[in-house]
Amino acid sequence: MVGRSITPDVRLDTLGLFCPVPIWETAKAIDLMQSGQVIEVVSDDEAVRGDMQAWCTQTRNELLDISVTNGKYTCYVKKK
Repeated sequence: MVGRSITPDVRLDTLGLFCPVPIWETAKAIDLMQSGQVIEVVSDDEAVRGDMQAWCTQTRNELLDISVTNGKYTCYVKKK
């Protein structure tokens, strides 16, 4: 699993929040980060998988990995 070898610079817990809030919170957090830094976003909203992929494509941030364990999605995004 790729995510296990990624060390995030920022961790964002969006458990209990549903579409589109996890993406909004990710966008706010990534705005405060420097280029090349990685954010780890944890969510229990299954929509985050498609939403994060679409948002990364739209914003040109790099989606490094998305994994799911016990209903929790962990996304790693590298700021452009």
